[in-house]
Amino acid sequence: MRQVRVTRYVTPLREGGSLPGVVEGEDLGTYVCKFRGAGQGLRVLVAEVVVAGVAELLDVPVPELVTLDLAPEIARYEADEEVQDLLTASLGLNLGVDLLPRAFGYDASYEPDPDLAGRILWLDACCANVDRSWRNPNLLLWRGALWAIDHGAALYFHYSWPGGAGSPERFAAQAYDAGEHIMGRFAPQARAQDAALAARLTPEALTTVLDRVPDEWLEPVPGAETPAAVRERYVAFLHARVAGGRPWLPGAEGAGA
Repeated sequence: MRQVRVTRYVTPLREGGSLPGVVEGEDLGTYVCKFRGAGQGLRVLVAEVVVAGVAELLDVPVPELVTLDLAPEIARYEADEEVQDLLTASLGLNLGVDLLPRAFGYDASYEPDPDLAGRILWLDACCANVDRSWRNPNLLLWRGALWAIDHGAALYFHYSWPGGAGSPERFAAQAYDAGEHIMGRFAPQARAQDAALAARLTPEALTTVLDRVPDEWLEPVPGAETPAAVRERYVAFLHARVAGGRPWLPGAEGAGA
């Protein structure tokens, strides 16, 4: 990912507990900044990068991600104490999501391309993303296209790693409940594309995705004490998810409906 220095904090986005904010960068770009010092921790940022990278492999449009270098002087001139504390706790590399100007939130008035809707459902089922319902679609309409955003709720398996290695095989078989998924009705399109999509997620492709994650976001855990070892663990879990019969696929026998 490109690294961009933050030049100005613009405004908080008070939607949810993590308090992301809009910032400007030295490249004159405007980004939604997701802060490393927020309560959810660094694994949310890792999930954002990994799932966005997988989405690109599956031809699901996502905004560009960058790393945002946040310096102490940005926090020094912020009047809001809550925001100032967050900025101070987030010095260093944070995650920036390209702000899509004049984008609209997805609603029922828009009929998506069925194949793209199926790929979005397949992506979320593969990565165990539990946050794409009508309550919170996490989809934007921009320039006539549908864009997927906000993937921090995916890859739940990495939250168990501090207590042990975990099992890629267990994750590979874990069911996915698509009952409230905003694209749940496109399960037939997801199944029709299943083999082709799974074939794209090779170990080599997944390794390239994990290479985008900064070393400092990859916290050591038992059995994986280095960033390289943590990356290998993500690749093992994700490849196990796609290498078998994919019982988690919506509409497959035994999968969530």
